[in-house]
Amino acid sequence: MANLAERWLRLVPALADFALRVRFAQNKLYEHDEEQLAEGLNELCLLIDRTDTTARQVLSAFVPVLTDLEHLRKVTALRTEAHRARLPAASRLLRCSTPAGHLLDIPDQDAAADQAIVQRPDGTPLTLGERRSLARRPSRQALAKLMLDPHPMVVKVLLSNPRLTEDDVLTMAARRPASPDLIREITKTWSRRSRVRIALVLNPGSPPAVTVPMLGLLVRPELREVSRAADVAPVVRATALELLELRPPMSRAEVPELKY
Repeated sequence: MANLAERWLRLVPALADFALRVRFAQNKLYEHDEEQLAEGLNELCLLIDRTDTTARQVLSAFVPVLTDLEHLRKVTALRTEAHRARLPAASRLLRCSTPAGHLLDIPDQDAAADQAIVQRPDGTPLTLGERRSLARRPSRQALAKLMLDPHPMVVKVLLSNPRLTEDDVLTMAARRPASPDLIREITKTWSRRSRVRIALVLNPGSPPAVTVPMLGLLVRPELREVSRAADVAPVVRATALELLELRPPMSRAEVPELKY
C-alpha cells in the first residue's frame, strides 16, 4: 500500500547506519502480510522509476533481505502475491526470486574451489575454523589469500574485516566463474556501493535472484551498460531494458552512489 511505502520513506533515511536499515527491512518483511508488502514494494519501485532518490535508499535496504536465502520462502510468497495482484513493478523486482533464480538447482561450477583453499607449507589445506580465524586478522597477506576462498562462512567473516577495501570486494565480485554463495554474501553488506553493484550485476555467474532486484538501484548509464552486456543472463538484460525505457533522462539529483 502507498501508506506503507510512505512510512518507509520517512523512517529508513533517519537510520544513519546501513546495517540498521537492513535490519529494519528484515523486520518489515515479517511484520506485514504479503499483500501489504507487495503493494508497498510496488509503490517504492514506481517512485524509483520517477527517479526518487529517497525511494532508492529504501530499496537499497530491502535488496540484501530480498536476496538472502534465509528469507526465500517469504520472498517467494511475496512474489506470488505480486503476480496475483498484478503489481507490475513488484513483479519485475521479484521475477527471479525462486530456488531456480538462486541457481540452487545447478551444481557448484567452480572447479577450482579446492585449489583456492589456503594451505599450510606442507601442502595440506587449513580447516574451516582456521580459515575463519585467519579472516579476522588485520593482515593484508592473509586477506589476499582468503579472497578466493569458496566457503560462505569464511567470506562472511572476511567481508566484516575492517582492513578489506572496496577494491578488494570488487575483485571478489568480478571473480569468474562466480560462486553464488559469494555473490549473496557480498550483496548483504556491499550492495550499497555503486561500483560493487555493477560488478555483481555484470558477472554472468551471479544468480538472477540477486541481480534482478539490484537493477532497481541502477541509474540510466548503468542500466544501459547492463542492457548491452552480451554475457549476462537474458532475464537480467531484458529487465534492464524494461527499466531503461521507464526511466526519464538522468537528472542532476540522480547520482549512482547511495550516501549514508
